Amino acid sequence: MRVDKYLWCIRYFKTRTIATTACKKGQVKINNEAVKPSREVYPTDVLQVRKNQINYKVEVLDLPPSRVGAKLVSIYATDVTPKENLEKLDLLKYSKEYYRKKGIGRPTKKDRRDIDEYLDDDQIDLDW
Repeated sequence: MRVDKYLWCIRYFKTRTIATTACKKGQVKINNEAVKPSREVYPTDVLQVRKNQINYKVEVLDLPPSRVGAKLVSIYATDVTPKENLEKLDLLKYSKEYYRKKGIGRPTKKDRRDIDEYLDDDQIDLDW
């Protein structure tokens, strides 16, 4: 089975086109080797997928006949991503929430004044 089709079947990518694009960009590796989308995947291969600034590792257990449901993914693949990589995902989530919460929209006048005040303070420090 092609690597792009496999990643789509085990639900790592929403569409096969996105999986193909990731392979072309070099974001997918098999056994530490960058691959084209047409590369065949076999059981016991270890895939490295870079997605959302995180390097995921997936071990291929079996090849699915077609796209499978989320509950059945564990039959065909095992996630062996190191804990450090998953912790980075949490840090990214918290760093985004620190600045502005999602859905708040444009900065208010008060936000704008705070930003200007912060930038003015930095310029004063640079002059010294």
